[in-house]
Amino acid sequence: MAGRLALCRTETKAIHVFLHPITASLGIQRSAGGNSTASVPSGSIRTEADLPEVTFPTMLYRLVIQGYYNHMHELQLYEKQLYGPMYKVRGGNKHTIALNSVELLEELMRKDDKFPMREDMALWTEYRDMHGLGYGPLTEKGEKWYKLRSVLNKRMLHPKDSMKYDNMVNEVVTDFIKRICHVRQMSSTGDLIPNMSKELYHFSLEGISRILFETRIGCLENKIPTETQNFINSITQMFNYTMAVALLPKWTRNYLPFWRLLTSGWDGIFKFGSKLIDRKMEDIQKRLDAGQEVAGGYLSYLLSNTNMSEKDVYGSVTELLLAGVDTTSNTMMWALHLLSQDPKAQDTLYQEVNSVIKGDKIPTAEDINRMPYLKAVIKETLRMYPVLPVNARLLSEKDVIIGGHLFPKKTTFIMHHYAIGRDEKIFPEPRVFKPERWLRDRMERPSPFGSIPFGFGVRGCLGKRIAELEMHLALARIIKLFEVKLDPNVGEVKALSRIVLVADKTVNFHFLERKQVTTESCSEL
Repeated sequence: MAGRLALCRTETKAIHVFLHPITASLGIQRSAGGNSTASVPSGSIRTEADLPEVTFPTMLYRLVIQGYYNHMHELQLYEKQLYGPMYKVRGGNKHTIALNSVELLEELMRKDDKFPMREDMALWTEYRDMHGLGYGPLTEKGEKWYKLRSVLNKRMLHPKDSMKYDNMVNEVVTDFIKRICHVRQMSSTGDLIPNMSKELYHFSLEGISRILFETRIGCLENKIPTETQNFINSITQMFNYTMAVALLPKWTRNYLPFWRLLTSGWDGIFKFGSKLIDRKMEDIQKRLDAGQEVAGGYLSYLLSNTNMSEKDVYGSVTELLLAGVDTTSNTMMWALHLLSQDPKAQDTLYQEVNSVIKGDKIPTAEDINRMPYLKAVIKETLRMYPVLPVNARLLSEKDVIIGGHLFPKKTTFIMHHYAIGRDEKIFPEPRVFKPERWLRDRMERPSPFGSIPFGFGVRGCLGKRIAELEMHLALARIIKLFEVKLDPNVGEVKALSRIVLVADKTVNFHFLERKQVTTESCSEL
């Protein structure tokens, strides 16, 4: 939820991890041990010195000369073919270990620390330290992180808790459908939705704000309120300048504008979030003064039923907000694109949705549980286009053996989710959109570690359930009302690595209204 419930990016937004393939290293030198890590003779333990090594000059060559800078997800596939399932990436006197196989990923996850750590979030924590702001679930570490997560998990992560938000989500979905109808009618063809990514971003931000702040912020209005638009601009500005600041030495901050623009973006984000939190605190205090019961959603729970300080609430809610937006919006865009390219899959989904959602019924969270193909569509989309194509773990508590190699504590591992999700040994025809591969009635199903877009274990995405609820409810109602076709003028759509996986161009869709009589048809809205 906070960058779109990665809440899901939730824990998944470790900025340094995404930058690491650039800032840490890139090149390759084969060590005496060769590049095979799949089979290790019994009783023989190797070390990281036996791994193939990618050096900074080589990686720089690949990024700049070979053009992988905006295609680092494809670079995962290329380097896996060259160096195998595990290799070392070196930059200066530091290095990380890249993992490209489901077996190694599972082994790492099952040997995780008690308090799992991603790479540091220095750019995020530096701003907070400068302004006396609290940390949240993305930036906090160690036992304090664990205690914070224990509080935040309630009312958020359990399936029964997330189901309580279906009315809030449906309220936003209804307004999103109205927005779609309005945009269609304004187009020259009467059915075109230009720049679908932008529309879905606004939907996602409105949805997570409704849950976290218990209020609407106007993202789906025909004219977005100035305050909200400034907030959206601040988020964009913060992410746009993160890369530049991360790559440049600190001394350049006095001469170049990037650090100032980055912190200005953060100023706008916290200003907006703090105002909404303060407003809710005033509302709660008024109810307490009047002797009324304090009831409400997630923010009311954090403010009135926990021991969290205001400082921690500001930090946590802001991070949840940032993590939640891209998870939902990007996944929805890729799902619509994949369905538009596969009419058979789209019709299968329509038939399932139409059989469960009769007439004018608005689907509930319970209804979603009777739509396995819908869930499989989202799961397959996330396999092919994981929101975060790379993530990391820093094992700091003990030495560990992974893939027959001994690694000292404080070793950082990079998990290449894009490459693992396209491993043909785990996913036959990996470049083909096949939602049915996830259905429970199949004789063989993929390894659960083949695609873990929301992470695994206690460090898994805090907003997973909310993100899934938003995507399932929105996609079900869109497909029930419209047949979605890609605008032929768009051409081939490919992915770009921009911290998250985004489309390489503006994507427009034709939303053709289905022949049916319901009160939710565009003619009735």
